[in-house]
Amino acid sequence: MLTIQTPAKDQGHAHGVDLEATFDFLNTLDHDDGFVREHLTSLDDALDWFVDRGVIHHEGADRARAQVTVQPAAADRDLARVRGVRQALREVAEAIAEHRVPSGGALEIVNRALRARQIIELVASPDGCSVDHRHVGDPVDDALARLAEPLVTELTAGHPERIRICASDTCEWVFYDTSRTGRRRWCDMATCGNRAKAARHRARARGGAQAVNPGLDSVPALDLLP
Repeated sequence: MLTIQTPAKDQGHAHGVDLEATFDFLNTLDHDDGFVREHLTSLDDALDWFVDRGVIHHEGADRARAQVTVQPAAADRDLARVRGVRQALREVAEAIAEHRVPSGGALEIVNRALRARQIIELVASPDGCSVDHRHVGDPVDDALARLAEPLVTELTAGHPERIRICASDTCEWVFYDTSRTGRRRWCDMATCGNRAKAARHRARARGGAQAVNPGLDSVPALDLLP
């Protein structure tokens, strides 16, 4: 349902992540007709999601799974870390959209995640030199740092005023407003927007019926017995 059209920046082997991927990550915990739906139910789910989005290599995911095999308790710990950073990033996104200060705890969690970012460096190559990267944390750390960076970049060099939370209380997706006026309220007009318009139409229809027959609901039942 996310409609942001931000092209991914080609950073070669550095595996750049764009703002769309960050918002999709935040929306892995979403509302389905008002019910909370968790898409990352296990560490395996999270690692598969990271690989599918190109955030980490298959090798990195395999290394994380191998670590969990040696230390089974690490699976719950790593999953909690993924969800914790996701919640902190969402708090920051919501604060931006609502023009308020995010909680200090959320800022601390995001800052801690950012410190685990990969290091970009020059390396020798047959043509002279090329750009490569070096990991400074485990694969989960790397993934979370990459997913946090686009939101930070948007704050410093983008249009943070375009960050929105869907106005539908049965959705509440994080999205980027690409409309010309910058006043879009719903993540997708074909779904949440149309449902909101239909609800307003029904409310107007009910209001019109009550205006024509103001006492309709209060008319007493007729006594038809002799």
